[in-house]
Amino acid sequence: MPDATRIDSLVKEFNDSPHGPKKLHQSRTRFMPIVFGRDGKPQPKPGPRSAEAQDFYALRKRCLRSGSLFEDPEFPANGSSLSFTGESRPHLKWLRPNEISQDPRFFENSYSRFDVNQGELGDCWLLAAAANLTQDPQLFTRVVPEDNSFKKDYAGIFHFRFWRFGQWCDVVIDDRLPTVNGKLVYMRSTEDNEFWSALLEKAYAKLFGSYEALRGGSASEAMVDFTGGIAESYEMKDVPKDLFQIIEKGFRSHAMFACSLEPDPFKPEAETPQGLIRGHAYSLTMAKMVDIQTPNVKGKIPLLRLRNPWGNANEWNGAWSDKSPEWKYIPEETKREIGLIFELDGEFWMSFQDFVKYFDRIEMCNMSPDCPIIRQSGNYPWKQSAFEGEWVIGSTAGGCRNYPDTFWHNPQYVVHLKEPDKDDTEKKATAIIALLQKNRRSKRNKGMDCLTVGLIIYRVTERDLIRKPLPKEFFLRNASVARSTFVNLREVTCRFRLDPGTYVVIPSTFEPNIEGEFMIRVFSECPDCMTENEDCVGECDLDPRVKIRSPDPTKPDPQRQAMEKLFLDVAGVDGEVDWMELKMVLDHCFRDDIAIAAKGVSRSYHVAPVESKKSLTPQGEVVCCGLLAILQDWYGKMAGGDNRPAGSTSADLMVAKERAPLMTAEGSGAGFSKDACRSMVAMLDEDQSGKLGFVEFQKLLTEIARWKAVFKLYDTDRSGHLNPFELRAALQSAGYHLNNKILNSLMHRYGSREGEIWFDDFITCAVKIKTMIDIFRAKDVNGIASFNMDEWIQKTIYC
Repeated sequence: MPDATRIDSLVKEFNDSPHGPKKLHQSRTRFMPIVFGRDGKPQPKPGPRSAEAQDFYALRKRCLRSGSLFEDPEFPANGSSLSFTGESRPHLKWLRPNEISQDPRFFENSYSRFDVNQGELGDCWLLAAAANLTQDPQLFTRVVPEDNSFKKDYAGIFHFRFWRFGQWCDVVIDDRLPTVNGKLVYMRSTEDNEFWSALLEKAYAKLFGSYEALRGGSASEAMVDFTGGIAESYEMKDVPKDLFQIIEKGFRSHAMFACSLEPDPFKPEAETPQGLIRGHAYSLTMAKMVDIQTPNVKGKIPLLRLRNPWGNANEWNGAWSDKSPEWKYIPEETKREIGLIFELDGEFWMSFQDFVKYFDRIEMCNMSPDCPIIRQSGNYPWKQSAFEGEWVIGSTAGGCRNYPDTFWHNPQYVVHLKEPDKDDTEKKATAIIALLQKNRRSKRNKGMDCLTVGLIIYRVTERDLIRKPLPKEFFLRNASVARSTFVNLREVTCRFRLDPGTYVVIPSTFEPNIEGEFMIRVFSECPDCMTENEDCVGECDLDPRVKIRSPDPTKPDPQRQAMEKLFLDVAGVDGEVDWMELKMVLDHCFRDDIAIAAKGVSRSYHVAPVESKKSLTPQGEVVCCGLLAILQDWYGKMAGGDNRPAGSTSADLMVAKERAPLMTAEGSGAGFSKDACRSMVAMLDEDQSGKLGFVEFQKLLTEIARWKAVFKLYDTDRSGHLNPFELRAALQSAGYHLNNKILNSLMHRYGSREGEIWFDDFITCAVKIKTMIDIFRAKDVNGIASFNMDEWIQKTIYC
């Protein structure tokens, strides 16, 4: 397990590399989702399936019908499945089991921990978990389906099941395995004709993209993928007093365990004088209080059974090792009960005292409440709550508490621990909280390692939770009550014992503006204890700092008359404007800014740095009329004075149609994007003609004026864009409450690489939100809108 446990307080993240943060969201191999019934057997998953997912039964049936052996196109028998670089190895050959053995079998008699032996790949952490998996038939057959066989319906195709971020996935492989001189290169069984363990390793390698992706890791990672459980770890230097009781209780609840020694920085897999291997993962397969009787004392001693995945003579040589004199004090009946055998098979016993002395770390995977074994027992104390989330640049990637200006933007989760644990004498409530990074190992070939992540916990009152999410001021005033270490592992898990009450958990990366996906889970004795601390999505009041001046309907309005004349001139004989004509009008109104952009400014809109006193009231309010003058004033009054050419009037805009437009034949170029203009038309185009009449056009200008005024409130440095983390506040000022999921989607769609939102993108954001809300409101019945497929596609494809 080389270097998997080291703690880094700072990580130079991949957004400094050529890959860039926007490479995070890319297509991945799809695996067939499956669900398990209460009996632990797989059942068809309800709902749609990805067309890209491989269906084991359909593929096997096709191969049997054609008489061919399956060859997996998604994990081919070549170098791309071996390593990140895809280089081939000249002496390596991919052979099927019947080319390796005359009588290949999936299982030879049955399966056991002795079938798991390490090859040349440094994935001892995976083997330690696989050895544990064999200890329980129900857990084993959930991962290794019973319908895999070299006899019945053999077609060179096999499948295995792994838990991936909340759901079980079926991974299909062919049975071509890497060999050298006819021998397996990687994981293998003690029996030369048994292949289940080698095929399991291949399926797990496919899950992450290659065999090399499995090099180095933590046993808890594989244990979670084999069970869907929640993992925690303990460092022996800070070992809890009741560790043996925790281990014993864990085994009674079907938990899995692994342990390891810190690596030697100068010698990989160095051997200690006691026969233990450094930087190596061991399985912990039994914990027992064993009866002992010596000439002087009679009682019990805590013993542990461990296994080295190498499956050879590299075993512990201290007290309670194979054939050590201590065993003569154990009754023969007890030896038979614990299955004591003395062979050079990598398995050994040691005392708990020596275990704590010589090992550095123990990892434990608690079963999830939906595990079939747990459901059948009926007395499992843990209940699980889980949510998925992500850190997005400029939106929710706020960094740790060291960055108070952005920390509060991280996702927030409320945990209610209503009652103490049943058997807790101190009346404390236990919560195991796990923060799991998603899709990191599978991207190691792209230079993306695990992020440095952690979580912080605050106690809150109902009054605190009135504001959602908790604002920056809360975190400046309040200290945390618990926290994890920030570490660059796939999963950070901590067991907390807290007073009953309400808490907010903040998961974050160490530094801000680091993107990643995660899953957060809580195990506690309280059911459904976790909720997202989020705004309810919907409309709200316009920011009072934005004042809209409406013309007096009893008086003549020259502004409206000029606008109507302009509209009719641009619209032509049909009396309506399409998106290209709308673009002409808007681009003409922004012509000075377009000229600036054409000279090399990175975006289309640039606001002059001088703030106009005419646009602000003494109270700092932004005033807008909502008509054509606002668009004219964008480059005039709002820029510090009326800098239009002498004698210029609103009628000047009418010549825009006659001038060479600032766009190509495809409708692109400087100014508002064609996507933005089309969205504006669609927002108010009730008859979906693709055009706007004058009334709709006037409403559009009013909306643009309002959104422009909001934009100016937050674009305080007159850069022409909103800075990172300002989008939520700006949209709320515009009258919209949105949650993190929507804000993250908007940032992915409209944000710059640096997390900035430019003016035209902000307008398009607002257009999209208003349009989608209007579509929902038109069908809203008690908070639920129903659409058939035709309606949904027709409504959403046009907006």
